[in-house]
Amino acid sequence: MDTPSLMSPPPTFPRLLPLGDASWLVEFGPHIDEPTHARVMGLAQALAAARARGAWPGIVECVPAYTTLAVHFEDRDDSDAAAAAADALLQLARAAAPLARPGRRWRLPVCFDEDFAPDLQALAQAGALTPAQAVELLTGAAFRVYMLGFQPGFPYMGGLPAALEQPRRQTPRTAVPERSLAVAGRMCAVYPWRSPGGWHLVGRTPLRLFDARDDADPAWLHPGDEVHWLAIDRAHFDALERRSADGAMTRDEWRLA
Repeated sequence: MDTPSLMSPPPTFPRLLPLGDASWLVEFGPHIDEPTHARVMGLAQALAAARARGAWPGIVECVPAYTTLAVHFEDRDDSDAAAAAADALLQLARAAAPLARPGRRWRLPVCFDEDFAPDLQALAQAGALTPAQAVELLTGAAFRVYMLGFQPGFPYMGGLPAALEQPRRQTPRTAVPERSLAVAGRMCAVYPWRSPGGWHLVGRTPLRLFDARDDADPAWLHPGDEVHWLAIDRAHFDALERRSADGAMTRDEWRLA
């Protein structure tokens, strides 16, 4: 006689997962990919539009990630806003249309000189490429910002060409220079600040992609944005770095139509 299976049925998405006493994590799937992230951003947009109309007054913040949207509610002793909103939030998650189009589109400069890209040659060799071919792949790809994390303004971007995929370095660096372009696994990122890090360094941008002096919006990149890299030489890098440091750089210069 067959014995009943003890395995749990696969989860149904979207689903709500508790995140503390006053937050829900809305999960849209088990895999990191653009269709799943489009559903994350679709719910974020639907909630933003509803809040602009005065709905969902208990929500204080929504934070998109790879496959989830964290929805944080007011945490007061006399209110249980998160629990009260659970059914409506799940219903909206099921009904919200995916946001398939990218957010803002950027073409951002990167210098791939050897001192800015100490791991580029080894990364290229691992994929049976020359460094020039690796740069061509990087500048020919469209990267999607999935989430911000690790540091303020640190963008986790998907879209790395398969030939450049490598696990993190076995030995992390104790200090990665700020504005370094780095890759690991299937991801690409820019370190906004000097910090330890285990990703492969393949270039550096002259732009400060996180500017704490901008109170309204210090981070240039946001989830849903699309990024294209533009290769520049050292002289161009130095000139742009000076302009960026002086506060003479405008973000619109690097926006794509």
